Amino acid sequence: MNHFLPETEQWVSLAKASDFLGVHSTTLRRWADDGQIPFMLTPGGHRRFALSDLQRFAANRRQTQLPNSLEQMWAEQALTHTRQAITAHKSEAWLAKYDEAEREQHRLLGRRLMGLTLQYISDPESNGTLLKQAEEIGNQYGRLCRETNLPLTQALQATLLFRDMLVDTAFQLPSTVAIRPEANLRLMRRINELLNVVHLAIAHAYEP
Repeated sequence: MNHFLPETEQWVSLAKASDFLGVHSTTLRRWADDGQIPFMLTPGGHRRFALSDLQRFAANRRQTQLPNSLEQMWAEQALTHTRQAITAHKSEAWLAKYDEAEREQHRLLGRRLMGLTLQYISDPESNGTLLKQAEEIGNQYGRLCRETNLPLTQALQATLLFRDMLVDTAFQLPSTVAIRPEANLRLMRRINELLNVVHLAIAHAYEP
């Protein structure tokens, strides 16, 4: 790699590339260090990623994932249910309080958390790393809520709704697809393990 960024490409920072892929920056940094996705360095030593490389990488990841896997089916249904729930709760204080910029920050955190949850239920070998990322997301969310003077109970209300949607989706899976009860139970346990870390981190962000 070098410091020359071709002008014909659209280049984005590590943070924006992470948001584009729906993963934490440490995950993207690890993929880049492993050679899974190319990047360039600016004269100041900052990583830049070509948008075309990000699009190609995302497409390849979607193709290599099993479209009919339990985790993928859960994720697709969970995304639909979560969007419906947020639309139905637009008048709630924890959502109506934010301006558009603040809502965008929450949307980005929500996408990261959804992607992280899918990683966690799909990859039991990287528990420590993914749980640490979940804690960071919870801390960021808690600080955002605290800065907007949102009470802790209302901050948790939003994430509890998110948890309810994810667990309820997993609970309903056996009625739509043929899966073993133990596999579905393991799925729900993994979801709860990750979100427990998020909720504790939110509460910790509110402590003096």
